[in-house]
Amino acid sequence: MRARNYSLLLASQFLSAFGDNVILWIFLGPLTRLQQDGEITDEALRLKSALITSFFYMPFVLLGPFVGYLNDRFSKSHWLAGGNLIKFAGTGLAMLSLSSGRTWEAIGYFIVGIGACVYSPAKYGILPEILPRERLVRANGTVEMFTLIAILVGAIAGAKIVDNLSPLYCYLIVLGVYALSLALNLFMDRTPSNERVHLRASVGEFFAHARELFGAPRLVRILVGIGVFWACGVTLKINFQAWGLDVLELKSNTQIALLGLWLSLGVMAGSILAGQLYPVSDLRAVRRNGVLLASTIMALGLVEVFKPTSLSSVSVTLNGSTLSLVWPVVLVLVAAGMMAGLYLIPLNASLQAESDPAKLGKTIAVLNVVDNSAMIAATALILVGVHFHYSPSAIFFGLAALIGGVLLWLRIPEPAIRSQTNP
Repeated sequence: MRARNYSLLLASQFLSAFGDNVILWIFLGPLTRLQQDGEITDEALRLKSALITSFFYMPFVLLGPFVGYLNDRFSKSHWLAGGNLIKFAGTGLAMLSLSSGRTWEAIGYFIVGIGACVYSPAKYGILPEILPRERLVRANGTVEMFTLIAILVGAIAGAKIVDNLSPLYCYLIVLGVYALSLALNLFMDRTPSNERVHLRASVGEFFAHARELFGAPRLVRILVGIGVFWACGVTLKINFQAWGLDVLELKSNTQIALLGLWLSLGVMAGSILAGQLYPVSDLRAVRRNGVLLASTIMALGLVEVFKPTSLSSVSVTLNGSTLSLVWPVVLVLVAAGMMAGLYLIPLNASLQAESDPAKLGKTIAVLNVVDNSAMIAATALILVGVHFHYSPSAIFFGLAALIGGVLLWLRIPEPAIRSQTNP
């Protein structure tokens, strides 16, 4: 049972995360063509891109205190299936936009976000129920690896199909992906439920633990530091479309999606390197790596300044299509990703190591709310920037300045144990 459930979980998680990234390009891809055809302005593209992206994160903030109860009270294998069923339904609602207006995209994507919100804690919470304790660390890493690969492949595949297929066929592909992921969940052996878990007590424990974390000087800074990473990530994700079209003069959604690929490859490299360089709870290099991350983002903003010098390009062949990319930009994106990985991984490891082991699930739930609140705040700042007619490059400058400002505050104190042993 355990081995089968684990294999089905990995396959289902890959497909579900893949679908989440493909469907976003179904919404964003047509904006690229509309902007290139002169039917919408650059500012309209950025406004619509930021708004539609934010709908996916809202359920994580609104429902964060409650999804923990659902996953503790009911079978997690059922909630994996439930999350995919909700995503399937949200995609179906989004399809109504083909005949009834683009408002249905926002409604549908919000429903997909609800599905992701209830699915996310189940995919981690089920691991102790289906695997022995000695395999949990490796299993968590494997789930993360499958998720990251699905994000990379899903983003490029989503951009590619939007460039080459009709919206109807794109939606049908996503529906098929979610349906297959759902089917894999239904083949899983049912995991146990717990009737002793009650809603009021569970939600109360969530808020009590949140107050405990926010009252700890070191842990609250770790939470904010991780939130900065995700705010940075969503800002880059949203800004790449307008920046790629306006500054790099990219011609397709596939080329724009490749910007995220280089960034993600850098994050993977930085994450691996961080595991080799920094012991758990050693956060002395976090601020330095954050400054370097801000510097690379500022370098992206400076690309527009050097644009007239006709920076050399490199050609990449993808599925028979030749894509021309500015090679210095690729290097900066990889460097930014590496700095982001070196910045994030020590923070994540410290949070997990220093939290109360008996409340780690609740700590992750609070972290999810912080991360998604940070992403919504970053989206709101982009909207403000668009309102005041700031260019995509100026958004990068603003993001770098914001990271720098937070880092001035982010003086993370030493752990209590270290302080006692080394006064």
